[in-house]
Amino acid sequence: MSTLVTEHTVLSAVVGSHAYGLATEESDVDRRGVYVAPTAWFWRFAKPPSSMEGPEPEQLSWEVEHFCALALKANPSVLDLLVSEHVEVCTPIGAELRALLPAFLSRRAAVSFERATARQITRATSAPEPKWKQVMHSIRMLTVCRTLLTTGTLDIHRTDERDALLAVRSGEVALADCMAWIERLRAEIARAAEHGPLPETPDLDRVQDWLISVRRRGLDADHGA
Repeated sequence: MSTLVTEHTVLSAVVGSHAYGLATEESDVDRRGVYVAPTAWFWRFAKPPSSMEGPEPEQLSWEVEHFCALALKANPSVLDLLVSEHVEVCTPIGAELRALLPAFLSRRAAVSFERATARQITRATSAPEPKWKQVMHSIRMLTVCRTLLTTGTLDIHRTDERDALLAVRSGEVALADCMAWIERLRAEIARAAEHGPLPETPDLDRVQDWLISVRRRGLDADHGA
């Protein structure tokens, strides 16, 4: 199992602040990846893990099936990997996965992004002193969701909002103003979820067909075909 990430990764990229265009000198380098476990390993009693940490610090990788399941739910952290410009590993299967992005996108993003940011906002504002970094990332995530639902395009690079977001992170913006910004974004997202260009649900059949093809190719490779 220890070789899954090192030998079977098909896609890996830097995500987080570096991918969002919000990195500072203190920012960590966060990496996310996808590995494809050999097909025959699923016939064992001990199945391959659905995710693994490492070997680099701040690195998390998902097995391709688990990754696809999360992406179909519009998990924000998973979708980031499909559009990050800081790609470090991309095999032909990894390139196919990134090209599959439109099949994952749907109006489900309105719910998944709202849930993710609601948790983050609660944690960020429950302490006597707000956790400004989490407040900033909550706003950032909502701006990404608004763009996605309004235009149908997933764009995680926050060039236009960089100065405003970094001001939030440094505590220069009053919490009340941050919450007002969040509520405006939520209202815009709600409208876009009703009238935007994305389909109601993702293209499950297309994703499933691709995943089956990956498993078949893995089996062929195991047998030297």
